[in-house]
Formats: sequence, C-alpha cells, structure tokens
Amino acid sequence: MIELVTLGMLMQGKMSGYDIKKITEQSIGIFYKMSYGSLYPGLKRLVESAYVTEEETNDSKNKKIYSITSEGQKHFMQWLREPLQSNKREYLIKIFFYDYLDEPTKKQNLMAYQQNIARNIAQMEAVQSIVSKELEQLEDKNAYYYRVSVMHYGSHFFKMENEFFKKIIEKEEF
Repeated sequence: MIELVTLGMLMQGKMSGYDIKKITEQSIGIFYKMSYGSLYPGLKRLVESAYVTEEETNDSKNKKIYSITSEGQKHFMQWLREPLQSNKREYLIKIFFYDYLDEPTKKQNLMAYQQNIARNIAQMEAVQSIVSKELEQLEDKNAYYYRVSVMHYGSHFFKMENEFFKKIIEKEEF
C-alpha cells in the first residue's frame, strides 16, 4: 500500500521523502499511517521498478527529489480503477485520489460499494432482530451488553458510511 499512496502523492508533482510523509499525514493520516522506515524502502522499490525517478540535489541537505514516471502513472491509475474494497479502509485512500479518475469509473465503483453497504445494513438489521428476540428471553441481559453494543456500533457505522457515499456520489457539499 505504501507504494500506491506514494505514487498518488507524486501525482501532484515532484517531492522529497519528507514532503511525501508530511502531506500524507496532513491529508489521509487519520486512516493511513506512514513511517520513514517504510517510506524510504518503498521509494527504493518504486525507483527499481521504474515507477519513480530519483534526483539528487546538491544543496546543503543532500536530499533526493522523487518524480512519478509515465509507467508509475499507469500503474497507479490501474489500481485506482479497481473496484473499492473494504479491507483496512483502503477504499478511503482510493477515494482521496479519485480526482485523477474518470467520472464513469468513479460513479460505477462508488455505487457498487454503496450496494455492498446496503447489504451489510440489511444483514445487521436481520441479526439485530434475532438478537433482540433472544435477549428478551434472558434473565441477565447485561451479560451480553458489550457484544450487543458492538453490534449496534456496526449498524450505525454502516448507516454513516451509506450517507457518506450518497453525498459523494451526488457530489453534495459537506
């Protein structure tokens, strides 16, 4: 994932490793963490795969400036076009970079993901209905308090995600 995030940041233009990390922290840092210990090996792999070029500067800091190549852009855009997946909130990282993607692909991916959310909501509501009936028959409902509260969190979370996707599909203001 670090390579893809790095390529996405470099779509904005040339940057040092420090700049890449700083912009990542300021933009998607709430749901994606990047350390220098993972960034620089990732940059090395990107240079070796010819997705990124490295330029030495002759300033007092001897820093390196990185640029995305056309092959790197193709690789990044190929990943960006893939359907959204819910694993580790990768979809939020992809959506962050959706300004680079064509409208039909954006809309198709967003709507498909929203349909998955709708299925999750329906599933959570079915489970909640069953659990509520079972809880009515128990003497000590509090023995299941935390399990039930996590289930309610899941339901609220999917409903919040569904609202978020409705807004971005329709490009509503936040």
